[in-house]
Amino acid sequence: MSLRSLGLTVVLAAAMTAGCGAVVTSRGRVYVHVAPPPIVVESRAPVPGPGYVWIEGHHQWDGRAYVWVPGRYERAPRERARWVSGHWSKDRQGWYYVEGHWR
Repeated sequence: MSLRSLGLTVVLAAAMTAGCGAVVTSRGRVYVHVAPPPIVVESRAPVPGPGYVWIEGHHQWDGRAYVWVPGRYERAPRERARWVSGHWSKDRQGWYYVEGHWR
C-alpha cells in the first residue's frame, strides 16, 4: 500500500467515525467521546461443567452506539487460569475498551 492510499484510508476512517463520536488512533485504539452506559446486571445460567468460568458481558461500540454483548461461560484454557475482565477506561482522548484476557 502506498503512503498516499494509506493516508486516504486514514482520512476516510476518520471521516466515517467523526460523525459517530469515535476516533481511531495510530495505535489502533478506538476512542469514543460518549461515556459507556451502566453495566447490565445479568442472570447467569447454571455452570455447564467443571473448569468453566463466567465471562462478564460488556458494552461494545458498533460505530454509532453502544451495544450490549451478553456474558457467557467459557472453559479456562488451563488449570488455575484466571479471567481478567475487560473494561472501559478514559484518558484525555476519550473512552476506550481494554479487552478481557486470561491470566
